[in-house]
Amino acid sequence: MDKEENKEASVSISNNDMDTDDVEDDDYDDDNGKHAVALGPQVPLKDQLELDKDDDSLRRWKEQLLGDVDTTKLGETAEPEVTILNLTILSPGRPDLVLPIPLVPDDKGYAFTLKDGSTYSFRFSFTVSNNIVSGLRYTHNVWKTGVRVENQKVMLGTYSPQQEPYTYEAEEDTTPSGIFARGSYSAKLKFVDDDGKVYLDMSYCFEIRKDWPALP
Repeated sequence: MDKEENKEASVSISNNDMDTDDVEDDDYDDDNGKHAVALGPQVPLKDQLELDKDDDSLRRWKEQLLGDVDTTKLGETAEPEVTILNLTILSPGRPDLVLPIPLVPDDKGYAFTLKDGSTYSFRFSFTVSNNIVSGLRYTHNVWKTGVRVENQKVMLGTYSPQQEPYTYEAEEDTTPSGIFARGSYSAKLKFVDDDGKVYLDMSYCFEIRKDWPALP
């Protein structure tokens, strides 16, 4: 998958640089508060493909942009549709933990558990249908006892519709260590595009413990 990453801001889950702002995630804000330029109404992708179809250079450019899109399965709507399928937690020496979205908490209310001081990364799988989605990005905020300890804003890029899921793997990170780092965390994950359309807005809780949970 061709992917474009522009990590605008990232603060690791740690005991430092804590933010005591209200427990609400900030909307993704490009260029320090400047509003995005309105690009006009969207057109269904089927209609776009019909435009200037006799122009060979434009046709080749559209084919290069769209890749393997099956035009017979394109929807009639102008709105792109993005479905976040799952979140996979990757950690060296551990089997990949694939969690379908929406996340399902265990009997303690946690979606997953991480070991303190461990290296990990997140991988998302998602599909795009109907139309091209521009400027797909996500924000991820984490709080511990009401104090924000992580504020990520990550640009994924622009994607054309296709049947096969896309994958995006975030940068590797390390969980904080020590007795004060352990315990319950709350988080909010939000996916949005350049038009402000929200594809996922999910809150969940996870736990950091001294040891990994036992494998099933």
